Amino acid sequence: MKDRKKFLSVAFIPARMGSERIKDKNIYILDKHPMIAYSIRSAIDSKIFDKVICATDSKQYAEIAKYYGAEVPFLRPSEISNSTSADIEWVSYCLEKLNQNVTKYDI
Repeated sequence: MKDRKKFLSVAFIPARMGSERIKDKNIYILDKHPMIAYSIRSAIDSKIFDKVICATDSKQYAEIAKYYGAEVPFLRPSEISNSTSADIEWVSYCLEKLNQNVTKYDI
């Protein structure tokens, strides 16, 4: 059987700080942990991703995300972190930033 190429996969956990309806909803405490922790731990514990990255515009959120095991290699710029920003903007930005390194993600 031929060797199969291993695809490198990344999970993005979005966590914009400027929520308009519920202030700081991403770090709202639910059963002793911030909401974002559940997404991060689920992605890590699934063992299907090579990296789990929190895509945030907040230093505070970044520290919380790191505590729960996500990587935060950069902060999202404010121009793609507002309530009218399309998801494709921050996803494209994150992929471009990550793929500037030697490692290229397929999925």
